[in-house]
Amino acid sequence: MVDLERIKAESVAYFRALDENATLRHHFRHADEEGGLWYIEAVPDHGELVVIKQAELTPAGRLHRYSWEHLEDEHGGLTDQAIDPEEDLLETVPAEEFQRVWTR
Repeated sequence: MVDLERIKAESVAYFRALDENATLRHHFRHADEEGGLWYIEAVPDHGELVVIKQAELTPAGRLHRYSWEHLEDEHGGLTDQAIDPEEDLLETVPAEEFQRVWTR
């Protein structure tokens, strides 16, 4: 049987370590088909960009935030897939823009 608590604990530890030890951070924005905006903070890990913080601003103005401190809820969750900014159609944004949305 799968130990879901152990898997969650390992995921939290992985994303936390990436966040706390990051020396280089990348920030992106993506508009979805429903008019929502996604803000992403990603760091390099083993040649890939791994999302460590993700904020969704819905068309209704609701904000959903995901990180190692809050991996998921009934609205969604932190992606566990590496991103490719060109392939995923992500727009680079300044760190200040990401922080403004994240701390809203």
